[in-house]
Amino acid sequence: MIVDALQFLLRVFFELFACAFWLRFYMQWARVPFHNSFAQFIVRVTDFAVRPARRVLPGLLGLDLSSLLLFYLAELAAVLGVYWLDGFPFLIAGTAVLPGFLLLALASALKLAIYILMGLILIQAVLSWVNPFSPHAPVFYALARPCLDPLRRFVPAIGGVDLTPLAAFILMQLLLIAPVSGLERWAIGLIR
Repeated sequence: MIVDALQFLLRVFFELFACAFWLRFYMQWARVPFHNSFAQFIVRVTDFAVRPARRVLPGLLGLDLSSLLLFYLAELAAVLGVYWLDGFPFLIAGTAVLPGFLLLALASALKLAIYILMGLILIQAVLSWVNPFSPHAPVFYALARPCLDPLRRFVPAIGGVDLTPLAAFILMQLLLIAPVSGLERWAIGLIR
């Protein structure tokens, strides 16, 4: 029971940082203005690691690769920590399990990124109905736009109701079921 609690706390700690790193990368990729309170919070939470990492890994084509790498490393630390607390024999297994753990961290990172995007779309949809003039509405609209705009060409609004968030949720769930779960199963097979 104590191990379960420690695994939970470890996962929460690393995944909160992973979320912040992913949001920093995604906000830059989606060209979200950084002069709002939400973006400023993400920048302040992640600056301690992103600034030194940028000295080692500069951006490429306008992408913040250091934030993306830190996102992946936070997920890798969470996966390794959970397995370590579970009693995985790292010393006996050696480096043969390294590809499995790297792939498992990738699957975990993809899963978390999809869940974050689903949350952003949900917040944007709720704000558009409840309080479209909220100061945070433009931020969440800009964060959800890269996922929803391609779908708006194929999913028409019915009676003034935008159904693209529903279509996005369905597609993201399919991504979680097929490729991401398959990658996770393959990675676990490499570890065992």
